[in-house]
Amino acid sequence: MQRRGAGLGWPRQQQQQPPPPAVGPRAAAMAPPSGGVPPGLGGRPACALFLLCYLNFVPSLGRQTSLTTSVIPKAERSLAYKDFIYFTVFEGNVRNVSEVSVEYLCSQPCVVNLEAVVSSEFRSSIPVYKKRWKNEKHLHTSRRQIVHVKFPSIMVYRDDYFIRYSISVSAVVLRAWITHKYSGGDLNVKWEENLLYAVATNYTLLTTVPPFERPFKDHQVCLEWNTDYIWNLRANKIPQCPLENGLLFHCGFIYSIIARPISVEFCTLLILMRCTAHPLYFLPKRIAVTTSIGQDLKSYHNQTISFREDFYYNDTDGYFIVGGSRYVAGTEGFFGPLKYYRLRSLHPAQISNPLLEKQLAEQIKLYYERCAEVQEIVSVYASTVQQGGRRQEACDLQNSYLDLKRRYGSPSTCRAFPWERELKEKHPSLFQALLEMESLTVSRNQNEFVLEIGGRIFEKAVRRLSSVDGLHQISSVIPFLMDSSCCGYHKASYYLAVFYETGLNVPRDQQQGMLYSLVGGQGSERLSSMNLGYKHYQGIDNYPLDWELSYAYYSNIATKTPLDQHTLQGDQAYVETIRLKDDETLKVQTKEDGDVFMWLKHEATRGNAAAQQRLAQMLFWGQQGVAKNPEAAIEWYAKGALETEDPALIYDYAIVLFKGQGVKKNRQLALELMKKAASKGLHQAVNGLGWYYHKFKKNYVKAAQYWLKAEEMGNPDASYNLGVLYLDGIFPGVPGRNQTLAGEYFHKAAQGGHIEGTLWCSLYYITGNLETFPRDPEKAVVWAKHVAEKNGYLGHVIRKGLNAYLEGSWHEALLYYVLAAETGIEVSQTNLAHICEERPDLAKAYLGVNCVWRYYNFSVFQIDAPSFAYLKMGDLYYYGHQNQSQDLELSVQMYAQAALDGDSQGFFNLALLVEEGAIIPHHILDFLEIDPTIHSNNISILQELYERCWNHSTEESFSPCALAWLYLHLRLIWGAILHSALIYFLGTFLLSILIARTVQYFQSVSATSSRPTPARASPDSTAPIASPAVTPAADASAQDQPTVPNNPEPRG
Repeated sequence: MQRRGAGLGWPRQQQQQPPPPAVGPRAAAMAPPSGGVPPGLGGRPACALFLLCYLNFVPSLGRQTSLTTSVIPKAERSLAYKDFIYFTVFEGNVRNVSEVSVEYLCSQPCVVNLEAVVSSEFRSSIPVYKKRWKNEKHLHTSRRQIVHVKFPSIMVYRDDYFIRYSISVSAVVLRAWITHKYSGGDLNVKWEENLLYAVATNYTLLTTVPPFERPFKDHQVCLEWNTDYIWNLRANKIPQCPLENGLLFHCGFIYSIIARPISVEFCTLLILMRCTAHPLYFLPKRIAVTTSIGQDLKSYHNQTISFREDFYYNDTDGYFIVGGSRYVAGTEGFFGPLKYYRLRSLHPAQISNPLLEKQLAEQIKLYYERCAEVQEIVSVYASTVQQGGRRQEACDLQNSYLDLKRRYGSPSTCRAFPWERELKEKHPSLFQALLEMESLTVSRNQNEFVLEIGGRIFEKAVRRLSSVDGLHQISSVIPFLMDSSCCGYHKASYYLAVFYETGLNVPRDQQQGMLYSLVGGQGSERLSSMNLGYKHYQGIDNYPLDWELSYAYYSNIATKTPLDQHTLQGDQAYVETIRLKDDETLKVQTKEDGDVFMWLKHEATRGNAAAQQRLAQMLFWGQQGVAKNPEAAIEWYAKGALETEDPALIYDYAIVLFKGQGVKKNRQLALELMKKAASKGLHQAVNGLGWYYHKFKKNYVKAAQYWLKAEEMGNPDASYNLGVLYLDGIFPGVPGRNQTLAGEYFHKAAQGGHIEGTLWCSLYYITGNLETFPRDPEKAVVWAKHVAEKNGYLGHVIRKGLNAYLEGSWHEALLYYVLAAETGIEVSQTNLAHICEERPDLAKAYLGVNCVWRYYNFSVFQIDAPSFAYLKMGDLYYYGHQNQSQDLELSVQMYAQAALDGDSQGFFNLALLVEEGAIIPHHILDFLEIDPTIHSNNISILQELYERCWNHSTEESFSPCALAWLYLHLRLIWGAILHSALIYFLGTFLLSILIARTVQYFQSVSATSSRPTPARASPDSTAPIASPAVTPAADASAQDQPTVPNNPEPRG
């Protein structure tokens, strides 16, 4: 990690950096305990630490006692008195209750503060006793007060039945100070802030007693005889270390590193031993290390390591480093495997350490043999070109014909290079590229010229790959990329690694991909290192799961990321989370001639502060599709700062004036603008004032005051800067360094998105040197990965892929998204899977992997993966996909994760699986916080799932969730109706009536069919047919017409 320093920050970005995520979807919080009870002092269980803090952390405030006496008569007020404070400890050793005499004089109403601070091997500056009292009446008079300082029992007594874990304390500091009441030193002021206003201070050291030389405490409690007897059997036994393993196997896989002046920790190892061994202190500050290397171990590497301060060495518990550290320069090469003999030294003939990756090691050897030939050819070409240029200058003639020929004729290609035919046939692409080279700058440094040749070859290859059918030309471009890689231009190495690992229009060869990825990592290529870190983090593509190796690669790039961002040069772009499924975000992407940019420019010209601010951010950071242009951005910053009263623009312009980025430095104007922005309540500007007093005035008191104020306002830069003060041991009023408080401030800054704070947290997690950061390699990788993925060179690749997609260049979009996705960044993985869904023909024709499956599967193992990726993987597991058979259990898990992320579709899909008869396991129900005891059957679970689906739905009208919920309840109501007793009775009754009516109907029909038919018909066809029945007499008498008989006789 680079040298720490107080940070001012840079012009604000559009989106504040999100805090680093936790490990896994439901991981516990990574924050170390802050506030409340401070953690313990050493490697002891939490119970002892809790007891320590519980007994003595609460301060005693303002209790005057009868022991306060006046020792000097009251003097005349006209005399000038100076505040002082002294104290005397009657016994120099740490006791349970130590009597301290405090003598002081106050010239104004004051507050007297007394504090006891202890330190151990792992923690420093932990307050265990605090007391304050006021002095408002007895001014200009020396006073004395007796204070009984009570220390925790675990610091004073030996282990016994009640004090199970006493702690070893290395130093106890008793300090006292006076603050004036009306100058910021009131009782209501925070303890650490009160120290800033001290007018008189003093301190002394108390002598600590080793744990086994302390007395036993009389608890005045009687134990049962058997408990007391068993405890006495082991009371006086001093614990001893178990037998230790002298051989430790380390770095089982090949690790690629590059030498650097100050490197990060590599290839870590936790020795699982916790015992009280004899630590070593190296006082000369310089040690010499001799290492046997090579296949036969007959070669030796000597290195002298110098330290700026005395260091503590103990190899029984902690962190083992190979390949470089913050203090030791790294060594260029490939490491692994490695054996560490802790307790003895062996002759090389006795050492056996077989190389596990023999084929890969052989491939590395062949690569460098080929590259030696390529570099020799390029070197000879450079010297030939240089000599030919000189000869041409000496032999040129002044002739008009030759001038015309040189101007309009074809260039001369008659150079004679001293190469044999076999060499030309072996490297045809290299010779072709050299002959086609145009003007070159022949540098005095031969390595720089070789690198320039490699860059030219790479640019030529990329132009061919960016054509309309670029993917079709990969096989013909690979020889050029190989030559470029051999020339030290390792962007080509990463391209080759991706082509071979994914089978992008070449036969898939994971060993070749691994080779070029290691070569790129050794060449410090950022994307190659991220690829290696990601593969070791997940344990995929034949890379072993190794979080220490993953951290080594990620931390290297994470350290360079803030430096790259501040360089503002090279092929960099701001890393933006833009998803190809998000149409609204895609619509606002623009360029310098786009509608969005032109509209912002128009509004900014009219004096719109928000437009000026957004336009400047886009140009300064290269956001939203606009190329980086710091000079143009600063013009808008200046215009907005000087013409408007917007505090954000004033602050941004003050920063560039302070740092001279794209404009001449003007510290005086920058300070005026910073104060103006701070007066408007901008917390970034308050932090900036603290940075000014820290950097230029070296006034740490004022710097700390501004940073404490900004930190209360929620500024992460201020939290980081306060941590730097504690880490460097220059926090006002606090003696020495306090890594514990520094770590807490760094963690708070990291939670606010501060890059350097995140780097320190990742370092603490990988080393485990602080108790507030227990060693956790996985968390260390997550935090370092979070920073590395903000690197501008990765952002440039992602931006090129996005631009190609928006322009409809599918070949180029697929190429760049594959390059970005293989580094492990989630947004590119899901975007690449989306492209493969849109153009399955393209993915099938050119990719040697199952694109949709591979990258959606990669994305769901990332931190904070999008819910649609879980849904897609759930569908793939449900239906089966190519070689993947159906797996309902995994499908349920994917849908449940999407539901937990608040996606209504996840609840809906789970409900459909339940409808089909699938059983959701209890751990999934617990995961979704559905109580199986309350929802014991599928109907109850369906109701809960559909209700949650409806609640999480964003549609205003009736959503499928609402309709499904309604349909379920209708089915339940209908089922309830069909199964009720009343409906059963009514149904039976209606059925009886229906049967009776049916029987009656059939009876009447049978009776009608049995009557006789008349003998002859009426002669009048129009006459009505008489009814077979006789009309009753009552009815006949009521009618005017006479009744016609049924069978009339004929008349004569």
